[in-house]
Amino acid sequence: MNALPPRYDFLVLGAGPAGQKAAIQAARANRRVLLVDREARAGGECVHRGTIPSKTLRESALYLAGVKQRHAGLVEHDVGPQTKVESLMKRLHHVLTAHETYIGKQLDRVGIERKRGRARFVDPHTVEITNVQGKKELVQADFIVVATGSRPRTPPDVPVDHEHILDSDSILSLIYLPSSLVVLGAGVIASEFATIFQALGVKVAMVDRGARPLAFLDQEITDCFVKQFEAMGGRFVAGQKHTKVEHDGLSAVNVTLASGEVLHAEKVLVALGRTACVAGLDLANAGLAPTDRGFLAVDEHCRTSVAHIYAAGDVIGPPALAASSMEQGRRAVRHALGVHLGPSANTIPAGIYTIPEMSSIGLTEAEAIQKNGSAVIGRASFDELARGQINGETEGLVKLICDPEGEYLLGAQILGEGATELIHLAQMAMVGKMPVATFIENVFNFPTLAEAYRVAALDVMEQRLRLRKAG
Repeated sequence: MNALPPRYDFLVLGAGPAGQKAAIQAARANRRVLLVDREARAGGECVHRGTIPSKTLRESALYLAGVKQRHAGLVEHDVGPQTKVESLMKRLHHVLTAHETYIGKQLDRVGIERKRGRARFVDPHTVEITNVQGKKELVQADFIVVATGSRPRTPPDVPVDHEHILDSDSILSLIYLPSSLVVLGAGVIASEFATIFQALGVKVAMVDRGARPLAFLDQEITDCFVKQFEAMGGRFVAGQKHTKVEHDGLSAVNVTLASGEVLHAEKVLVALGRTACVAGLDLANAGLAPTDRGFLAVDEHCRTSVAHIYAAGDVIGPPALAASSMEQGRRAVRHALGVHLGPSANTIPAGIYTIPEMSSIGLTEAEAIQKNGSAVIGRASFDELARGQINGETEGLVKLICDPEGEYLLGAQILGEGATELIHLAQMAMVGKMPVATFIENVFNFPTLAEAYRVAALDVMEQRLRLRKAG
């Protein structure tokens, strides 16, 4: 007689941000939890090929390329290409090792059982795990959370070889800095890598069929971003699609555009979106099927069409941010546990770690006008701030989007170093439904970039007065 498979309260597939938080949430509720991942190291795409590596490279690039020194008007220093790569990789290895160790300790501390292997559904409650030796094991669970993440999407007409034509995973394995780089795409990943490599002295061209990069952001912010990218020496090619990408067999990749222009570069980065990692899961055995775009559909509680199966993170599609993925994983488990939850927060900020940074929350100017007919906009440029002058960061902008009366904050858009930190003041103001006047009535440290909120709020107040006089 065959023994029954081991049964868990929660089975979590994937050890990225969503999977980690889901597993930890369940374990803290004293549930028996199994966390399964294909990799030996916890952290998923976020730690090993996504968020942490790209942000580490960004910070390293700022120092190695002397960007901050140049902004402050100090003497430039030149670091050789090989020294840059060696320093970048050394720093990256250190950060990844430290973060991986921290995650492992966190999972062990709450008693989460972990297995390495590939998972596939046998039925809605049963999953087969195949380990690296090919040994198969069945496990069952009352609740299952699918958090298998995503992978780079490669169009069939682009021959990615991971040597000359790269994706966002393989670009992290470069052993030297190329002299030139063409980036296909203008989303978050494309924009981040384009500016990182441009800062390191690589000649970068970013190509996209859209009129501007990062189209979900406020247009004023992206216009400023393109201006600064091109001031660094980069080129943004708008409204163009590639028709052919091929390596010449020697030292260059040729990218032919719909206009007929041919771009020549030593390397090409393909950053044209991501697709969910669901292949091999045998979703049909669980009564599930991906959407037309390849993601798993969920409700506001991250529950799929099968009541005891949840999904969180990149596998359910946009916004595909590490922060939102963590919240989705937590939310899924709390709902499964029967914990009452309020409506899903719509005040999750987006942080884009380009050079310079950009961050956004709530409505853009165009969205606010479309929704309410008009909007009051407050602006503060970093060159108006003492701290901006001290840092040499004078190109930044804080933009507050307010209701037609100029009383409450509907959104905020920020460009400049520290944008991903500064955005949280706007987040708290929106969550707390604080009047914009609160920024004026309170004292900020001096000199700080956070003062930009006070300057922008004063701009809003001046417009309110003009509106009242005109009315």
